[in-house]
Parts: sequence; C-alpha cells; structure tokens
Amino acid sequence: MSRVLKKSKALRDLTKNGRYLAKENPLVAERFLVAAERTFGELARHPHLGRERHFQRRTGMRSWRVDGFDDYLIFYRPILDGVEIYRVIHGARDLGRLLTRSRKRYD
Repeated sequence: MSRVLKKSKALRDLTKNGRYLAKENPLVAERFLVAAERTFGELARHPHLGRERHFQRRTGMRSWRVDGFDDYLIFYRPILDGVEIYRVIHGARDLGRLLTRSRKRYD
C-alpha cells in the first residue's frame, strides 16, 4: 500500500490555493482539491515520476504538476512506502525563496 504524508505547510498551501480559486469559482476550487489528492496518490504509487529539484538543504526533493492544474506544482520527497508532500505552490511564485527557508519554518 502506498502512503501519502502531508506536511503542515502543504496542508496550508492546499487551503490557501483552494480559497483563492473559490473566489472566482467554487467548483474549480473543489476540482483542484480533488485533483491534488488524486495526484498525490499517483505519486505515492510512482514516487520517481517527478523531476529532481535542488534546493538548499532539500535533498531528494522532486516536483510534479497537479493533474489538470498545470500551474500548480507539488514538491515532494519519495519515502520507503510512498511520498511526503512538502508544498503545493503556484509556479509563478518565487520557488527558490519558498523552498529554501529554514527547516524549522518549512515543516
């Protein structure tokens, strides 16, 4: 069985992204959240799908797009029996800044 662990920052990202999308269209926000969960499951089954990313102190980080929402990137790390989801960020944001903060603020 494949496991998906979501860090607290990823949960906050999902909430913020969902709220942002809901301002324009609540149905799109719901589709986004469902698509994100579906994509997490796919990554858990195939944890090396994503592209390797290199951020300061973030070894093993990978990224993959939310299915159907190509502007949103999932940053995750493969673990023994699945994936650990760190962030779900719009690609237009300053990814380097968001992903290189200290570990204490990141988790």
